[in-house]
Amino acid sequence: MTISIDEFKKVEIRVGEIKSAEPVEGSEKLLRLQVDFGPKQLAVTLAPETEGVVPAETAPAVEEREIRQVVSGIAKYFPDLAQLVGKRCAFVTNLESRKLMGLESQAMILATGGDTEPLYLFESTAPVGSVAR
Repeated sequence: MTISIDEFKKVEIRVGEIKSAEPVEGSEKLLRLQVDFGPKQLAVTLAPETEGVVPAETAPAVEEREIRQVVSGIAKYFPDLAQLVGKRCAFVTNLESRKLMGLESQAMILATGGDTEPLYLFESTAPVGSVAR
C-alpha cells in the first residue's frame, strides 16, 4: 500500500526523552514509559489592546513539561529497564490515544527489528521536542 506525500505529512514525529520505564503488571510484553516531549506550548488569547503583553498572573512561574505515558510492547528486548532511561527516541505523537491493559498510551515509539532479531530504537541527539521534517 502506498500513501501520498500529503498523507505522510500528517504524521507528527517528535523526539522524546524516556524519563522512566516499568513493566506493566500482568503482561510479559508491555512497558509503561513516561516520556518528556519538551516544554508545553502556552496558548494565551489576548484582547487587541493588550497584544504582546502577558499578565504576570498568567505567565508560568516554572516551565511546564509535556510528559506523556507511552505503553509499548518492547519489554523482552530491554530486560534492564535502566538502559531505556535517558534515551532520546523518535515517537509518533499525533496518533489517537489507545488503551492497553487498562493504561492509556499517548504516543508510539519508533523501532525496527524485533521478533527473531534485535530491536533497534530510533535514537536521536536532537533536542527534546524536536519535530522530524
